[in-house]
Amino acid sequence: MAGISAPERGSRRDAQRNRALLIAAARESFAEHGVDARLDEIARRAGVGTGTLYRHFPTREALVEAIFAERVGEFLALAEAGLAEPDAWAGLVGFLEATLELQRSDRVLKEIFLRYPPGEGRLAETRAQMRAQFDELIGRARDQGSLRPDFTVADLALLLWSFAPVIDATADTAPEVWRRHLHWLLDGLRAEAATPQTQPPLDDDQLSESMRCLRAQRFGRRQ
Repeated sequence: MAGISAPERGSRRDAQRNRALLIAAARESFAEHGVDARLDEIARRAGVGTGTLYRHFPTREALVEAIFAERVGEFLALAEAGLAEPDAWAGLVGFLEATLELQRSDRVLKEIFLRYPPGEGRLAETRAQMRAQFDELIGRARDQGSLRPDFTVADLALLLWSFAPVIDATADTAPEVWRRHLHWLLDGLRAEAATPQTQPPLDDDQLSESMRCLRAQRFGRRQ
């Protein structure tokens, strides 16, 4: 590239390589030990010093964000595919199945979703985009009359949370049984199966507080 010396180009290539090595090492460490894995261990796995790690990722959240950014396009694409389906119910079901399959196969993503909920940190913009797509998926299904009219995004969050223990407990014995659990739940979401609810859905504040409680239970402290 004109105007950039060979040493500068080499330095940039080295920086890009180190960054990629750190992300790959973080994914491995997070998969084995959770998102609280030691950062010095991640640097060791990547074959770089901790100073190099902190130059690329000043905080743990920055490293998490980099991992999430590599995969978030998949989630957005799944939502877009669901929205493109003329039958809104089929689109919603397909989205849920594909999303749960993606999370089932990737422990790191599951940890990130719990540790870094919507509206917190630098992931907020992406989370807001995903929230808007979820709203639209649900709204279309309600408008077409296939989804019960009182189902909200907060209800969707609770539904998705319910899968974590199922997926974890059956990972070795019946790794696909979560699909059976999903279809039991889906039958209860159909408009024709709806029964009156006496309890209102969670509002945004309640949902955020519930997420904080869930994180505290999973990780031993409130964040």
